[in-house]
Amino acid sequence: MTQFLEPNDLETACSELAGDESGNMLISGGTALVLMMRHGLVAPSTLVSIWRLDTLQGIRHEGSRMWIGSRTTHTAIARSPEMRTWLPSLAEACRSVGNVRIRNVGTIGGNLAEADYAADPPTVLVGLDAVCDVTGPEGSRQVRVADLATWFFTTSLRSGEIITGVSVPLDPDRVYAYERFVSRSSGDRPCVGVAAMARLDGPRIEELSVVVGAVAPVPQRFDDITGAALGGPLDDGGRREIAEAIGDAIEPIEDARGSARYRRHVTSVLVRRALERVSI
Repeated sequence: MTQFLEPNDLETACSELAGDESGNMLISGGTALVLMMRHGLVAPSTLVSIWRLDTLQGIRHEGSRMWIGSRTTHTAIARSPEMRTWLPSLAEACRSVGNVRIRNVGTIGGNLAEADYAADPPTVLVGLDAVCDVTGPEGSRQVRVADLATWFFTTSLRSGEIITGVSVPLDPDRVYAYERFVSRSSGDRPCVGVAAMARLDGPRIEELSVVVGAVAPVPQRFDDITGAALGGPLDDGGRREIAEAIGDAIEPIEDARGSARYRRHVTSVLVRRALERVSI
């Protein structure tokens, strides 16, 4: 039988989690982990819950950054006026997760720690240059979201480490967009997700990033392609050129949501749509 622990402080939670690397697992909202347990995919000897750690919950505007506690639910992020004003693409991605029951319980920290290749928020957070605050038995450190997921459902977190929050840089001159395509039911994970960010000086591109998710083990960022476009216009021709280049550059997986060829086509379409939104 699985033991269930609810520590009252972060230090104890990290210690309990590190006590048995093979048998102890962290649980936050549990929307993914409980399902995997029911299907027999994982069988932890101990579940270490962080649900009592209220310091890991909330959204704070801290100068030029936005801090989001790891226990903050997708619904809280999607409904936050600050998030919709400053980081609308992240609010949009969180609003797209699963269904309302999952969004009401599932947390941003759990979403990142699961490292699901087809999750919506990580794609956006990679494009936002977000950083995870991580605490473990050996102390605290920061990990770029772009470096967190290393393969399918695998992260760079060390033994006993817990994501405590996500810090996102803010720039009022940046424009954001998130586009996703679902090939099956409306509540399914995306076949392709595209996050775009741009900062323009008139017609000229000063800053541009495009990240494609759900097509590979980790979100794919194409700085070589977007970097070549800097200084030029983000007009219809430029958007089409970037979209086609990214569609050609990706090496998509194949699964029940779509073939590699199909994903490559959808990627080009969604990149063009996202770039249209950030070029306004």
